[in-house]
Amino acid sequence: MADIVLNVEVRDRTGTGGARAARRDGKVPGILYGGTLEPVAISVRANEFRKALYTGKLLGHLVTLKYGEESQPVIAKDVQMHPVTDEPWHFDLYRVDEHQTIRISVAVHFRNHEDSPGLKRGGTLNVVSHDVEISVAADHIPEDLVVDLTGLEIGDTIRISDLKLPAGATATADAETVVATVAGSSAQASVDAAADSEAAGGDA
Repeated sequence: MADIVLNVEVRDRTGTGGARAARRDGKVPGILYGGTLEPVAISVRANEFRKALYTGKLLGHLVTLKYGEESQPVIAKDVQMHPVTDEPWHFDLYRVDEHQTIRISVAVHFRNHEDSPGLKRGGTLNVVSHDVEISVAADHIPEDLVVDLTGLEIGDTIRISDLKLPAGATATADAETVVATVAGSSAQASVDAAADSEAAGGDA
């Protein structure tokens, strides 16, 4: 089961008024939806919600929702933050079966920049997609998708087909979709061209 447990309360009032009442009571309002059941207005105590959020394992991960003696697996789909205080303002939870296959966006992280010859020569990592949508079992959602930059030269392209996905998971986009490229500056391109020209002259 999921590492995070959210103890929720059902809100009697819905809409803006109900959400404001929940916040005045020290709670974060939210909505539980999905499956065959109707949406339910819920709330979680603000300190508990903040603690879960700041673990980095709440949004986009399998979470256990607990209401009294009842519990069920859910996915935290969205968390809205207050634009001024940056405090959690509202959240959406989606009902799932623990082993259900779902479509979800997972963050892409890039590692070993220092081991990329292209970047060491002044190249730039141009990220096209900071996250990639995959189809995966709810209890096997990865923390992130890691791209190893080791050995990449200027001009190299990272595509979805290069990503290492969990067993049984598939990307929803085409395998040839570009995730990132290692691009060179115009100055670096001139240096490379001069070097190639010199090497060609030497061979002649």
